[in-house]
Amino acid sequence: MTKTVLGGLILATIGAVAVVARGADGPPVAPVRPVTDVYHGVKVVDPYRYMERLDDPEVQAWIKGQAEYAQQYLRAIPGRDRLYQRIRELDAGAPYQLHVVRRWANGDLHYLKRLAGENLDKLYVRDGKTGAERLLVDPERFASGSKHAALNFTSASDDGRYVAYGIAAAGSEQTTLHVIEVASGNDLPDTIDRMEAEYTPPYWLPDGSGFVYSRRPQLPADAPATEVYKRSRALLHKLGTDPDKDPTIFSMDSSSDVPMADTDFPSVVIFRGSRYVIGKIKHGDQNELTVYAAPLASLTKGPIEWRRVCDVTDEVSDFAVRGDDIYLLTASKAPRYRVVRVSLGAPDFAAAPTVVPATSAVIQSLGVARDALYVELLDGGVNRLGRLAFDADAKVERINAPDGATSVFPSLIDTDIDGILAGTASWTRGGKLYAFDPKTRAFTDTGLHPRGKFDDVEGYESHEVMVTSHDGVKVPLSIIHKKGLTLDGSHPTLVSGYGAYGMIGSVHFNPIDLAWLERGGVIAHAHVRGGGEFGKEWHLAGQKATKHNTWKDFIACCEYLVKQRYTSPAKLAGAGGSAGGILIGRAVTERPDLFAAAAFHVGCLDMLRMETTTNGVPNIPEFGSVATKEGFDALLAMSAYNHVVDGTKYPAVLLLHGINDPRVEPWMSAKMTARLQAATSSGRPVLFRVDYDAGHGIGSTREQRQRQTADEWAFMLSAMREREFSK
Repeated sequence: MTKTVLGGLILATIGAVAVVARGADGPPVAPVRPVTDVYHGVKVVDPYRYMERLDDPEVQAWIKGQAEYAQQYLRAIPGRDRLYQRIRELDAGAPYQLHVVRRWANGDLHYLKRLAGENLDKLYVRDGKTGAERLLVDPERFASGSKHAALNFTSASDDGRYVAYGIAAAGSEQTTLHVIEVASGNDLPDTIDRMEAEYTPPYWLPDGSGFVYSRRPQLPADAPATEVYKRSRALLHKLGTDPDKDPTIFSMDSSSDVPMADTDFPSVVIFRGSRYVIGKIKHGDQNELTVYAAPLASLTKGPIEWRRVCDVTDEVSDFAVRGDDIYLLTASKAPRYRVVRVSLGAPDFAAAPTVVPATSAVIQSLGVARDALYVELLDGGVNRLGRLAFDADAKVERINAPDGATSVFPSLIDTDIDGILAGTASWTRGGKLYAFDPKTRAFTDTGLHPRGKFDDVEGYESHEVMVTSHDGVKVPLSIIHKKGLTLDGSHPTLVSGYGAYGMIGSVHFNPIDLAWLERGGVIAHAHVRGGGEFGKEWHLAGQKATKHNTWKDFIACCEYLVKQRYTSPAKLAGAGGSAGGILIGRAVTERPDLFAAAAFHVGCLDMLRMETTTNGVPNIPEFGSVATKEGFDALLAMSAYNHVVDGTKYPAVLLLHGINDPRVEPWMSAKMTARLQAATSSGRPVLFRVDYDAGHGIGSTREQRQRQTADEWAFMLSAMREREFSK
């Protein structure tokens, strides 16, 4: 437990307008008002606790002053505008970008599409016979003034008659569900706010009369931020009825036979062709799920009798259903995962047969098509596919990438269609979307992804190396650069990393990266512990008490690039975002001498205060809690804010945050900005770039991303004193 002692200065205000001191030719200076917390006998001083009150006029004025100063500084960097124009040119190389979200056996498609000159994805329907497409949902019609709106999810009924879709404003992720009739293009009256769609979108009943969905409770205006993600419920909505009267079908209060905490996220999943529905419980941001099953008919006829399929101790992180069977992806007795099959009519996980055994490859995900079970494999850093036919004696077969591509991964799997849609990827070339035919074992280019002008630019290469970290563990590092690069330590190098939740930094190509690479720059991705590159053990080796491995792995990767003469500290920049804010924040505070510049994107930076925030409690399984001594020690170690030391020569640091961020509070970046500005003795800038029409980055427009990238890279190149850039 903690106790708080208040102290410090009192700020004078005139009316409702706060007085904000501005440094000479610099950003506003934040007053210091120390608050001392005592955690398990340890005193921790927080000089900027008051900034957590984001609605305080004084705090708002300080953030606005920081944002204005950062904007002026970034726009004045020589060469920044030219870089921005190049990024725009590279990003418009393809006539459009497309992502299929649903297909039918007759060839009809629903897909998200964004033209080269457009900012947002829009939902289209395509006739499978004629190939004619029609715009179905344009999120721009929901824009309000200068605030944009974006599609957050889409879910089509089985007959294709209706589509439920979510709209969120200004990157807030505060999503409202709407329903559109496909044939007429008209919206139905049904609208539902407070949608909890991050973990599971709505699923339609087989007859299209309604759908199941998850919703957050209605809270009073003065409710604490920590209550927002609590007590969500899964409900059943019938078209044309009042959503506020929708019956609860799965929640902590709906059944005494289903134990559930108020911090759990319950949802219901319907699989086409199955007599059962799945009740899924996600325990905050923990990967391990609890899964229940109930007869589909009981949703509308009742009573609903849920039977447990697996619990957290069974280490299941993904599942798929075929008829009366459920396939579970589990790390139990297999840290790189295996797949077992359980009967939904009589679930018994302990007796479940293994259908896809564990190997040296990590099984990442699974899905059921009409012909087979398909699994996504990560094999030595390369994505592969596995296929298990439903024949009694079938064995898992490996499917390699087509046309010499580096990686192949599942893009869309449908339970009532043979084969799958699969995407390809490499670090240096644009990917394609293929249809895999299980009869011929052949891939056919769907033609749905047009080749962009910059998708096949020659003269670039990538390398995968293993770097020895601080404790002797080998860490994967992906390095991309021009062919024939001279290793003389002169190249501007940008290294990124994440390392949380078991997430994997998969192979990918972004033509925008050419704006960095074509000038002789190097881009590297550090696959640090805390991610899932080598399965569950790799994840757990960078979590809670072992979290230090995450940033130490990153430091080791950066040191490798310097030692091998790709770059030097004067030409090295690091970047991380969200949970990756721990990685870059601690790398900079532990080794400020190693970097010329760094970018903190919507970063988790004050970890001792994380669980006081909206998204803090769900993250306790990943990071820990200050309520225990062990949890406090780990959180203090990973909290960059608490490791800033006065008088240190810090690199140039750019902190970026959307003011509407629901996942990481903007005050995290605000407090870190103030602390670094007060502490650094290097004379290098510390800037707080604030976007008032954005959140965590989800739902941001193409233009927002382009401008942000231009600002970030210009800032870094300027800190590296790249003369050619500034010409």
